[in-house]
Amino acid sequence: MNEAKGNRRKKRTPGQTKGQRRPRTRPEGEGQGIRGLRRGAITVFILFHLFAITVVAVPLKAFAGVKELVMPYMRWSGLFQSWDMFGPDPVKVNAYVKAVVISRGRHMQVWSFPKMEDLGLGERFRKERYRKFLEVLPQAQYAPLWPGVASHLARSLNNPADPPDKVLLIEFQSDIHPGADDSPEPVARPNVFYEDYLPPGELR
Repeated sequence: MNEAKGNRRKKRTPGQTKGQRRPRTRPEGEGQGIRGLRRGAITVFILFHLFAITVVAVPLKAFAGVKELVMPYMRWSGLFQSWDMFGPDPVKVNAYVKAVVISRGRHMQVWSFPKMEDLGLGERFRKERYRKFLEVLPQAQYAPLWPGVASHLARSLNNPADPPDKVLLIEFQSDIHPGADDSPEPVARPNVFYEDYLPPGELR
């Protein structure tokens, strides 16, 4: 009987020490299924973004309906592109935005949003979203964002001894002249598109 029990004992695999359990292995079909699902998800992810970028960037009326559907996601992810850099009607002005924060003691601080031409390559890569953000910020349709931007700047420049009281957001625009010539740089025209006092408790 003891001999029969010994015959029923599992044999150790080569390299397996006494008392060591044999590692469990996934069935071959299960591993292939997981890999297949992963590859499929990655493929769908890539194809969706290629399609969405094409729909947003190419100015065709046939894409208008689909563009409205994907545009909120493209704006959220920072992947949207506008056609005005290339044509048919390129942008004719250089624009940048500055903020003026006035304290309760009537002191003034000027804060400049990052300008890509003033940054190094590494910083430009990390802060490229600022350029896209500032391209649309002064537009009237994005007015709901202005108080939030002003409050953020006030908190970042807050001095408890002389806290901010009022914030102005100013867009500066200068004309782009086609071709190179010896004419002086055009003077940037300021436009105050937001000006308001901070609500009580906004700096907390």
